[in-house]
Amino acid sequence: MTWLLYGANGYTGTLVARLAVARGEQPVLAGRSAEKIKALANELDLPHRAFGLDDPDVLRRGLDGVTAVAHCAGPFSATAGPMARACVNAGLHYLDITGEIEVFEELHGLHDRAKAAGSVLLPGAGFDVVPTDCVAAMLSEALPGASRLDLAFLAGGGPSRGTARTGIEGMGKGGRVRIDGVIQAVPFGSRTIRAEFPSGPRTVASVPWGDVSTAYYSTGIGNITTYTAVPAGIVRANQVLGLHRLMRLSPALRLTLAVVGRSISGPDEGHRERTRSEVWGRASAGDQAVHATLTTPNPYDLTADSVVRAITRLDSVAPGTHTPSTAFGPRYVTELDGITLIGPDQG
Repeated sequence: MTWLLYGANGYTGTLVARLAVARGEQPVLAGRSAEKIKALANELDLPHRAFGLDDPDVLRRGLDGVTAVAHCAGPFSATAGPMARACVNAGLHYLDITGEIEVFEELHGLHDRAKAAGSVLLPGAGFDVVPTDCVAAMLSEALPGASRLDLAFLAGGGPSRGTARTGIEGMGKGGRVRIDGVIQAVPFGSRTIRAEFPSGPRTVASVPWGDVSTAYYSTGIGNITTYTAVPAGIVRANQVLGLHRLMRLSPALRLTLAVVGRSISGPDEGHRERTRSEVWGRASAGDQAVHATLTTPNPYDLTADSVVRAITRLDSVAPGTHTPSTAFGPRYVTELDGITLIGPDQG
């Protein structure tokens, strides 16, 4: 398989490129900036291309000669659609590392076209949403007929610039949950739950994580809420001041993104090695419940590991739009490095 890594010069893209070479892969590196892509390609002795996503003809030519694309260039709300459609039009496989609910829904809408073209579309092939998606699928298997799914995570190590920008942009949209099969808007942090993580119990607040979309396609469970640890002050400020409304105002958003662009670069290798993440999940049906937990490496290391593994296996997946668990099975996450799974257990 000849695969192309788009956004290779970004924080996560660079991690993927370096890991791919260490595992004997030779991806074609690509992105918008010819200068930055060339520098990384020369360092890693890899082929490279520079092209943007705005012109469909330019994009089509940029994909000539490859069979799959690992798309790591955000914001995915702007970039995933054009790249995924170009892959479907050319009969190529596609994966990305988005965590954005709207992107998952958009690409799910391409399922029939992808299936007809022989293309596999796999959004969310990184920390967003491999661990939580696989936990959701395992819980669903353990409790057939579950009607409610609660998923919580603690992401260690701090964000990259791109992740932070996406999170800030997402604040303007408020919260999201799935109720009776339908994604609905709710106030950010409006639900709380006590999650029994491996490191100990934590109170977590609802956030619009990608599984609000993907876990429904993986499990068929119609009521899904996703949570993480959110400082109480942020939840309270959002309730009182309406921060999500403030973030919709372009001057406030532009100022915040400018600060992020100057102040965040992403965790270095030593920090990633020292930090871990945790996932907790519970599926329930009436008074029955099952739960499971995961401990994982740093989210960026897990993402790079998953992308390099997944991109080389897409030929074995049935065409169409997939979640990680529908593509590779509920226990795919346990094939990744440094994973500890406990459960699913009754409780």
